[in-house]
Amino acid sequence: MKHILQQPIWRYYDQSISAKQRSPLESFATDDTLCQLVGQLMSPPTIRTWVHEASVVLGIQDHRLPYVQQGMELLESRGYHPIVRNSGGLAVVLDEGILNISIVLSEQKESLSINDGYDVMVDLVKGLFPEVAEKIEAYEIVGSYCPGSYDLSIDGKKFAGISQRRLRQGVAVQIYLCIEGSGSQRAALIRDFYEESLQQEETKFAYPQIVPEVMASLSELIDPHLTVEAVVIRLQQLLNQWAEEVRPQSFYDEELTLYGFYLQRVFERNTKMLERK
Repeated sequence: MKHILQQPIWRYYDQSISAKQRSPLESFATDDTLCQLVGQLMSPPTIRTWVHEASVVLGIQDHRLPYVQQGMELLESRGYHPIVRNSGGLAVVLDEGILNISIVLSEQKESLSINDGYDVMVDLVKGLFPEVAEKIEAYEIVGSYCPGSYDLSIDGKKFAGISQRRLRQGVAVQIYLCIEGSGSQRAALIRDFYEESLQQEETKFAYPQIVPEVMASLSELIDPHLTVEAVVIRLQQLLNQWAEEVRPQSFYDEELTLYGFYLQRVFERNTKMLERK
């Protein structure tokens, strides 16, 4: 899938600093907007980086937990703001030590299977960390939060999870990379959230039994001095190698109108979800 990363033009939208104090819901709206723009060939393929302050993004299944209200109160008491995304997947942690990267591609000329989308992101991550590329594996890490078949790990310890969003012939492949801090502490937070939200009640859906020790950050796995900022710089250098032209661009005025539409939709959905309990 490496050929997909070698584009004539990459648009690059860096929100690794500017999005920190904003709601993660804004990031979902941004990726939806980019999906439409790139999918409809109104924008070149885009890579976006984003970081948010302490939040926990819950999936729809999480919101069906029998005592989810108490679970969300526990998150608040620990300094994490809970939000609900209107898509699959389960709870994930966002904070200043976690770098999120979105790769947004168009299916207008060539379709991209689900696995192809994941493989593109795996290639990107291996390119970002050549010193451990051979050790990075993609398979489900049982005991992690939001487990999936494309969990990325080194020596059995998960440091990243990948998801996808498909809209208007655009595909956004999104990854969270635990760069700084303690992976197991984040996992323990989600373990406590599930314990508080389940209170040992039987549910039809099998929520993950979290084992904090199976998660770690890249600063724990590779280099204690690794930072989010350093990885953003690595990404910029890679893009310059892969593309004939890199265009650092936020949204234009006319694109902001579309973003406003998706933002309103995302916030309305989140409010509806939170009101259901």
